Amino acid sequence: MGAHRNVTRGYADELRLFGTPLARTGLAALVVVFLVLPTVVQNDFWLSVLIYVGITAIGAIGLNLLTGYCGQISLGHAFFIGAGAYAAARVGGEIGLPLPLWLLAAAAIGAALGGLIGPFTLRLRGHYLAIVTLGLVFIGEHLWRNLTDLTGGNSGTPVTAGASIGPVDFNSLNLFGESYSRNQGWFWLVWGLVALVALLAKNLVRTRPGRALQAVRDRDQAAEVIGVRAGQYKIGAFMLSSAIAAMAGALFGSYQQFVSPDEWNLLLSIQYIAIVIVGGLGTIFGAVLGAIFVGALPALIDRYSEAIPGVQTSVGGEGFISVFALNQALFGLLIVLFLVFEPRGLAGIWLRIKAYFKAWPFSY
Repeated sequence: MGAHRNVTRGYADELRLFGTPLARTGLAALVVVFLVLPTVVQNDFWLSVLIYVGITAIGAIGLNLLTGYCGQISLGHAFFIGAGAYAAARVGGEIGLPLPLWLLAAAAIGAALGGLIGPFTLRLRGHYLAIVTLGLVFIGEHLWRNLTDLTGGNSGTPVTAGASIGPVDFNSLNLFGESYSRNQGWFWLVWGLVALVALLAKNLVRTRPGRALQAVRDRDQAAEVIGVRAGQYKIGAFMLSSAIAAMAGALFGSYQQFVSPDEWNLLLSIQYIAIVIVGGLGTIFGAVLGAIFVGALPALIDRYSEAIPGVQTSVGGEGFISVFALNQALFGLLIVLFLVFEPRGLAGIWLRIKAYFKAWPFSY
């Protein structure tokens, strides 16, 4: 009886957020890293890489909710990220709304676009859905280049959205008599939002709607039989994913302070697909792991391209592959390798290590 009670308690602890000692220790370690890292790593390049990785992690969580939890393959993520960036430029820059409001406005615009497109995908699945969402990228490229009043056309547009919450300005942060650089302030802002979005997403997938999403992913017709309205959940997942992607785009535009249509291309959508596959489909922390592992690659390759054999660093220079082509090749290679050798991604590797040590010394 006591053993049964211990097993039941252990299972309940696993279901709760931070219900185990290991989870609480990990949370405490992450909080310490979050608070201390920008004061230790003050190099602007590395801080900017971490900021871009954090923004990418937010977008990847949104895509993982759609693809990993609901089973809808989308290649149109770049469209919604671009929409969020232009929303920040207009709502946060021209109108001058504060950070919380322009972030919510970008999310609302993303959700509205997702709600318009979602119904067209109800009868589609698998490769057919991927092809339809792929069309969004090309529609977006046409819109971003021709809606010059909104996007600035091919010349791009500045994004002057502020980064203030009340008296706290993350562009010029002053706390307890200490002044911090823009990159330090943005690190705290972005990774604080990563933690918030991840927490909300994790709580969502543990609730009844989250279990319904997974039922739709596994077998949508069977889900309908047990009372799950698959159509509503598919549209809802599309809207939520689009809203989170638009938030990531808004942060990207505000941090970079300038965006152009060239940035919302097919490669960006493929990069996000690579992130969720490498990180682990159907896991929230896998999206963050994938963003750290894959999201930093373009910046690191660009930074150290001269030290990579065979990479062409200038037009007409030596080498057989450009930096852009190398990024494309690596994303494709990572997708293939992880699908073949580790379908559960980095999250699966971590879960196996965790299970091994829980069973130690009885594991073989």
